[in-house]
Amino acid sequence: MILQQFMPLRMTIAVGAGLLVASAATAQQLDARFACGERRDDQGLASFFADSGRIRLNGDKIEEFNWESSVFRGMHGVECSIDTDDGVAAEFIGDDQRLAWRIRLQDPAAARDKRGYDFSHGLNCTIRFERVGDMVHVNPSCPALCGSRQNFSEFSFDMKTGKCRYED
Repeated sequence: MILQQFMPLRMTIAVGAGLLVASAATAQQLDARFACGERRDDQGLASFFADSGRIRLNGDKIEEFNWESSVFRGMHGVECSIDTDDGVAAEFIGDDQRLAWRIRLQDPAAARDKRGYDFSHGLNCTIRFERVGDMVHVNPSCPALCGSRQNFSEFSFDMKTGKCRYED
């Protein structure tokens, strides 16, 4: 099965998850790296989900941001990708009780054209990050920067342990 070709990737991601580095120095900062992977059944197909990225936010300022979100199936892989070169903007939407940000594309059509995607999934793109304790929940609605895939993965990761949990 071709999915077995991705076994080294799974091992790399499992090791990478243990190397997670994150901190929140002040109330409106998030500094995190994540590398998550999970073998799952997706719509009846054996699949491997893989997400990796780097986030450095300081209030409404994006200091660094990139995220690759992939799904590998028996015969192919599909991906979504976003980074600072896509023209992203951040908004701190949290308060004293919770840390939360919304990332959006300033010009979704231009970002999509730049990446050469020809599937029409619409032009909306927002990604919410919410930190509760050591957990960061990633909730995307960004089909604009996906090729043949409908959206980025929704998941949570633990900033101390690097453990990840994908949402169904």
